[in-house]
Amino acid sequence: MEKLDKKQPIQLISNEQMIDRFIGEVGTREREDFDASISIDKLAMSIRQLRKEKNLTQSQLGELVGVKKAQISRIESSTLNIGLFTLHKVFQALGAKITFNVENDITLNV
Repeated sequence: MEKLDKKQPIQLISNEQMIDRFIGEVGTREREDFDASISIDKLAMSIRQLRKEKNLTQSQLGELVGVKKAQISRIESSTLNIGLFTLHKVFQALGAKITFNVENDITLNV
């Protein structure tokens, strides 16, 4: 860990710089894993927020989707790898549209 020199003023850095320094730079495996986990957490928070806005319990949402309350709980807490079919059913039950943005860094020479 870096020592702070009390004579030097504290230098502020951006969130991006902090993530680069402590997690890894864009393109590294560590950074990809970190970014993926953040995306999954955002998705889980969106599901929880939508469910609450619709005044549904986890049990009620589970019934609409065809899964048990425990599965909804694990989805909302990001502890379950959810399949696309189930994810679609969850958002459909919540009356929300889901879209995917796929990015590809590979150039194909055909």
